Amino acid sequence: MNTAEQYLKAIYLVQQQENGPAPTGQIAERLGVSPASANEMVGKLEERDLLEHEKYTGVTLTDDGIARARDALQTYCIIERFLVEVLDVAEFRTEAKQLESVIDETVAERLDTIIDRPEKCPDCFDADGDVCGRLDVEVEASD
Repeated sequence: MNTAEQYLKAIYLVQQQENGPAPTGQIAERLGVSPASANEMVGKLEERDLLEHEKYTGVTLTDDGIARARDALQTYCIIERFLVEVLDVAEFRTEAKQLESVIDETVAERLDTIIDRPEKCPDCFDADGDVCGRLDVEVEASD
């Protein structure tokens, strides 16, 4: 299941890659959902003033949307790094994607104390590789 935070994170990363508005087709592709599902969630997020959607141009996060997306991305990075650095989980990307919607802020903060996250996180995230840029692991191509 893709949560609002997962959508915001995906939109944020697509905007970085595109250096502008995020096309809804690319959002859907990044999340592995249908374009119709992506459009439906984009509409809900727009109603909550987290983004602006201009038909045929794409989606742009508002300041609140950016803040929430960066928080979600930071939580994802914390989970990913914890899985690799502490638990040595080989399928860390799959596990991180499953855990990100159920890990709350308190748990993320506790995991963060274990991994020694750098101050610049989540700016270290590699949008093209879809992985924390601080991880020293071989990563297969995105699903």
